Amino acid sequence: MEWGALVTSAPLAARLTVPSGPLFFPVTAYGPGGEVDLDVYRAHVRRGVEAGAAAVFACCGTGEFHALTPEEFQACVRAAVEETAGRVPVVAGAGYGTALAVRYARLAEEAGADGLLAMPPYLVVAGQEGLLRHYREVAAATSLPVVVYQRDNAVFTPESVVELARTDGVIGLKDGLGDLDLMQRIVSAVRTGVPGGDFLYFNGLPTAEQTQLAYRALGITLYSSAVFCFAPEIALAFHRALHEGDEATAHRLLDGFYRPFVELRAQGRGYAVALVKAGVRLRGLDVGEVRAPLHEPADDHVEQLARIIDRGYALLAEGAGK
Repeated sequence: MEWGALVTSAPLAARLTVPSGPLFFPVTAYGPGGEVDLDVYRAHVRRGVEAGAAAVFACCGTGEFHALTPEEFQACVRAAVEETAGRVPVVAGAGYGTALAVRYARLAEEAGADGLLAMPPYLVVAGQEGLLRHYREVAAATSLPVVVYQRDNAVFTPESVVELARTDGVIGLKDGLGDLDLMQRIVSAVRTGVPGGDFLYFNGLPTAEQTQLAYRALGITLYSSAVFCFAPEIALAFHRALHEGDEATAHRLLDGFYRPFVELRAQGRGYAVALVKAGVRLRGLDVGEVRAPLHEPADDHVEQLARIIDRGYALLAEGAGK
């Protein structure tokens, strides 16, 4: 089977192992009154799949999971499932305390999702035993495979990740912490503690392309791409360059597009979502503003973003002309 030729009937882990394109984390579209705009959301998801996304992660961090009611969440997940029509898997977010995370998991299953991204529990800083209990209950609540999201108040020891890898229904770990020493020890511990397993790892840092060369050195080839929301051609070119070992293209895009974007993203709290949403609007799809407690980027930051996007596409044209 050629690279990326994944059959839609295969288990989620198999479909994600060698993706044909970036993992797409769509923003959630809101109308002028702040209500969820399912028509625009459907268009956003549809465009992403047609552009070459390998999977849709609906209502996760970039999709403002924290700002959605359960009803809005389920409506968006169902819309994503309908728009993908089985062409690529749909993974839905699930979070908050254990009872609510279980509820969101079941809503996602009812909506037809193929899997879950289990985000950190709300507020509390729990010990390893409590974290394991939380994710085991989420995994047991549905038949959906679960990827656990490590970040903020959900940071695991290597021994705990071994236990997660042994848990029925848990298929992977997405890292949003960025501690490469910890990740190397986690990968090693699971490799020796669960030999022969196919546990998945994802680079889940904001603008993961910026750090993906480092993660690849650990054997972690999967990563989330928020840039794909507004510049799919750039995200695809970078993804292809990594797969083909084209360091010249990867470095050109890192130096001329991704690094400037990351530096701009650092200018405001919540810009990992708000700046992405501004990018989608700049590219012609009115997905509305972010919901509180996030805030919109400053006007001059949006202007800088427009120039960075233009520069990114110019770099693609330059590369194509060589």
